Amino acid sequence: MTDRVVTALQALVRIPTVSDRDASRIDTDAFDRLLAELATQFPLLHERLELTRVGTHGLLFHWAGASAEKPVVLMAHLDVVPVDGEAPWQHDPFGGEIHDGAIWGRGTLDDKGCVAAICEAVESLLEAGQTPAQDVWLSFGCDEEVSGTAAPEAVAVLRDRGVTPWLVLDEGGAIAGGAFPGVKAPLGVIGVTEKGTTSLELVAEGRGGHASTPARNGPTARIARAILRVEKSPFPASAPAPTLELMRRLAPHLPLPVRPLLGRADQLAPVITRVLLAAGPEAAAMTRTTVAATTLSGSPALNVIASTAKAGLNIRVMVGDTVAGVVDHIRKAVADESIRIDVVESGEPSPVSPMDEPFQLVEACIGEVFPEAIATPYVMMAATDSRHFTAISEHVYRFAPFRMTKAQRQAIHSYDEHIGVADLVDGARWYQLLIERLPHD
Repeated sequence: MTDRVVTALQALVRIPTVSDRDASRIDTDAFDRLLAELATQFPLLHERLELTRVGTHGLLFHWAGASAEKPVVLMAHLDVVPVDGEAPWQHDPFGGEIHDGAIWGRGTLDDKGCVAAICEAVESLLEAGQTPAQDVWLSFGCDEEVSGTAAPEAVAVLRDRGVTPWLVLDEGGAIAGGAFPGVKAPLGVIGVTEKGTTSLELVAEGRGGHASTPARNGPTARIARAILRVEKSPFPASAPAPTLELMRRLAPHLPLPVRPLLGRADQLAPVITRVLLAAGPEAAAMTRTTVAATTLSGSPALNVIASTAKAGLNIRVMVGDTVAGVVDHIRKAVADESIRIDVVESGEPSPVSPMDEPFQLVEACIGEVFPEAIATPYVMMAATDSRHFTAISEHVYRFAPFRMTKAQRQAIHSYDEHIGVADLVDGARWYQLLIERLPHD
């Protein structure tokens, strides 16, 4: 297992399958080569599983099990985000090189590591002549990073075939080290819901003109003021049920003075909320809808006053909030009727999946492969393709079975992304165990 899954991930990383919202800018040849490489690395999977192509390069494999009563969908995505050429990568981001016991490169964690580990698990079971207890579907999207159409198309295929997944598992959580202040053990965080992703654009317009004769309150000044007003008007904070359960599970692992507090998290939600708000940006984001001003545009030249200034806001909508409520909050915070608010992308938060038998299977497999970890539900901050699968299944979870330090988590969508060789191997072992433990009717 070790050599093949490592070699496979190295090969996948070396193919720059960068997605883009503009289809004309996508290197389709790279995606073609990636699909060919997958077939080379995992021949039995491609020979014995039924394949349906979705989107431009998305893959939906069907592995018939002994029963089709409780089908399972294992998800990952083939595309990656671009690499900033100015970022100080220690190693070639598309080199797939091994240094210090780790494979380095874009996609090692997000999300080609999961692709390789899932395929390795299936290939190994096929080699051993095993048949899963339940139907297994592998859904590999090709445009997750740009909120593309492959995942919704995969959902449509499954719906047309009458498939109601008993369990859907996508990227998201991890075996996260250093995830919570005061807790030494890593957390095996399983996303039972995810925030909605919504993007707004603030637009201010004016006459523009020569920079030598500036007027007060021009478009750029109004946009700057609007951003500051939004930042000074945070959304109300509260701890949703999955976060309170996370706190309750952490209680035995915290210093004695705070154990009783967190042990009664469900009864002390306001106090828990204040604790999280004080624990830093990662913890605070678990309690409220967040807003980040991400893109800015104004004048095309240093000596020209902008006639139009814009600011992009990326908003992660908390469970319990709505996109309509978010837009209303931003409009009240900006408090400037001359600024237009355009909704660029709209996404509601996902339903909360129950912590019943499918969740317990994921939890049990974490306990067996990663006994050092505290398995717990949580609210995922980012968006995954799995949000589309909530339309056909109420058991949608987000967990990548890899150990990740805080530095590794920060490297996702940034520089120096890498995964430990041993961690990749354990991840493949985890997927194999999950398939082997699927329930018999």
